[in-house]
Amino acid sequence: MLVRMIDQTVLPATAQIPDLSCNLRANVLAAVLAITFLGGLFGLGLGWAARRFHVETDPVIDQIEAILPQTQCGQCNYPGCRPYAEAIASREAGINQCPPGGEAGIKALAALLGMESMPLNPENGEEKPKAVAVIDELACIGCTLCIQACPVDAILGASKQMHTVIESECTGCDLCLPPCPVDCIDMVIRYPDVSDWKWPKPRPVVSGTALIPDEIPSAGHH
Repeated sequence: MLVRMIDQTVLPATAQIPDLSCNLRANVLAAVLAITFLGGLFGLGLGWAARRFHVETDPVIDQIEAILPQTQCGQCNYPGCRPYAEAIASREAGINQCPPGGEAGIKALAALLGMESMPLNPENGEEKPKAVAVIDELACIGCTLCIQACPVDAILGASKQMHTVIESECTGCDLCLPPCPVDCIDMVIRYPDVSDWKWPKPRPVVSGTALIPDEIPSAGHH
C-alpha cells in the first residue's frame, strides 16, 4: 500500500520534468552566432577606421631609421631611434649624434641624404665596440630597477628574484647600469661569431667589362 502511494506521488512529478537538453543547445548556438556576428562587425569597423584615419609616413624617415642601430639608448638626446630619425628628416638634428652607429652610420646617413659626412659629435659620446649587459646573478637582489630601465625588455626577472639578460635582445645601451644599487651589471664586448658573420656583398659588374686576369679561373684550380 505504501509503495503504491509513493509511485502515485513520484511518477506524476517526473512526468512533468521538461527536456532541457534541446533548449540548452539552442541557447549555446544562439550565443556563439551572436558573438561571431559581433566579432565580424567589430572587425569590419576596425578595418574601415584603419583606412579612414591612416596617416601617411615619410618614407625618408623609415630609411633613416633603418640605418640607425636601434639601441634606443638616448645618447642622441632623443628618446629613441624613431624620434631621432624624424628629427634628422626635418633637419632639426645632425646626422652625427649617434655613438652606437659610429662613423659607418654617419657615412650611410650622409649618402642617403646627399650630405657631407662629418665626425661624431663628442657631446653625444664616443663610439665603442658592441657590448651586451651581463648580470652577476649571485649578487643580484631582485630590485627590478634594471628591468624598468631597459628600453627593449631584454631583462627577465621578478621582484626579489634573480634577474638575467637575454643576450640576443640586448642592444648594449648601458641604461641598466646607473639604476643598479649593487653594481652587479657589467657590459661585456660582443665579439662577432658564426651567427653574426655575413657574406660580403658582391661587387657591381658593368656590362662589357672583362674579368681581371687574376680572377679568371684556370683549368688546374677548382
